[in-house]
Amino acid sequence: MSASGFCRDELGGVREVFEEQLDSGAELGAALCVTVDGDPVLDLWGGHADPALTTPWRADTLVNVFSVTKTMTALSALLLVDRGELDVDAPVARYWPEFAANGKAGIEVRHLLSHTSGVSGWERPIELADIYDTEAAAARLAAQQPWWEPGTASGYHALNYGHLIGELVRRITGRSLGRFFADELAGPLGADFHIGTGPEHADRIATLIAPELPDFDLATLDQDSVLIKTLTSPLLDVAETATASWREAENGAVNGHGNARSVARVQSLISCGGELSGRRFVSPATIELIFREQSDGVDLALLTPLRFGIGYGLPRPQTFAHIPDGRVCWWAGYGGSMVVNDLDRRITFAYTMNRMATGLIGSDRCDIYLKTVFDAIGGVR
Repeated sequence: MSASGFCRDELGGVREVFEEQLDSGAELGAALCVTVDGDPVLDLWGGHADPALTTPWRADTLVNVFSVTKTMTALSALLLVDRGELDVDAPVARYWPEFAANGKAGIEVRHLLSHTSGVSGWERPIELADIYDTEAAAARLAAQQPWWEPGTASGYHALNYGHLIGELVRRITGRSLGRFFADELAGPLGADFHIGTGPEHADRIATLIAPELPDFDLATLDQDSVLIKTLTSPLLDVAETATASWREAENGAVNGHGNARSVARVQSLISCGGELSGRRFVSPATIELIFREQSDGVDLALLTPLRFGIGYGLPRPQTFAHIPDGRVCWWAGYGGSMVVNDLDRRITFAYTMNRMATGLIGSDRCDIYLKTVFDAIGGVR
């Protein structure tokens, strides 16, 4: 199956492996984009947006990228940091006084941004629909106790990262996270990425194909563990992501809709040191905050070794072999979507798809693309 779009000759091998994945059926529909110095050197898409194979994946097809959304939320916070309106080392309660309740007065902004706050989910009972009202769901988080000592370990803030950071954005700017992101990043950059996706975009959204999960009874695990409480309170339902309620909620952790091109466009701000298309959005000093390591070890919620800076994952070659080492920051979405920013080479890699893989972080398909891109990338400078 031929992919649409373009790539530089030096990246022809990437097109080949992408088309192989489409031909084999491993991919249903997908998009890849690579930028160097903020400019695309590869922008490919192909396959189908629906399992019935009636709708081709087009240049403007959107898809739920799950936790790649967190990189957009983190970048929104970094804009406020750069403007002097948010201090990563300040207590969260400076901006959100109610958050100090139940032993959280000492939790700092950097703890939220790096998944080390101890507040990685909601106390039960809570349903998925309860988190669509972001202000009410944030108020519930403000009232809770932390589930572990803040700052001592990461526990992935799977579904609530956007509620926590978004409430800071709202308290500081008076705008919701989705509105702030649209006004300050997506709009100025001309990026077709949305945190809160209106009905006018519905006919462009690809259908997600849920991964085949192992037959495992979660009830056999410790129901009070950070893992269970984080991942089941509430439990994410892929079928629910096709509803208007899910799409239109401004959940800055998991419901951003975009494509590889728009992900790469926004995130290349990072790989280009904060300046893009002749406009400086973020200073180099603010970009460097990303690389202040906050944790390195087994994550309490995912039980996977992870290394976090402020707002992004950092390279951990022994865990993720195909993410290059160096001044690199990245993150991935449930099912396989991924963005990688390589500041040493001013490269951004982005991948989005609708056939979800089984892993929470990355996929075999994404590993193939990453390896092929970074093996070839020396030739595109």
